Amino acid sequence: MKHILVAYEERPVAERVLERTAELAKAFGARVTVASVAPVLVGMAGARGIGPHDPADPPERHQAETMHAVDKLGRLGAVGAEAVPLVGDPSDQIVELARKRHCDLLVIGAHEGGLVSRLAHGNIEDSIVHNAPADVLVVR
Repeated sequence: MKHILVAYEERPVAERVLERTAELAKAFGARVTVASVAPVLVGMAGARGIGPHDPADPPERHQAETMHAVDKLGRLGAVGAEAVPLVGDPSDQIVELARKRHCDLLVIGAHEGGLVSRLAHGNIEDSIVHNAPADVLVVR
């Protein structure tokens, strides 16, 4: 295993995602890329006063999340991780980045909670698991 891609979002499972990623990166000497995706508003990009991304979930938030994750990975011993904030459909962007970077493993956090969590995160996770070009580790 040479390259691990972390699909990162700051939510309760995030700490465990980074801990597991650091363990694996150190054990295999793998490099790590951390990606977080600001979703676009489908069909709303041309609407007046609304940009292509969700104003409640802007790209700047995802930039900060990836930088936080890289810093935390470094403190856990996985130094040299790269932050890659993206904009678009989350599952498509993660799968495409994994292909481009020839990742050997994708690490994602499991959705927690009830119906709202499954609706918001479950479809993204399912799509990543089913379309990823490499193995996927779902951290609980």
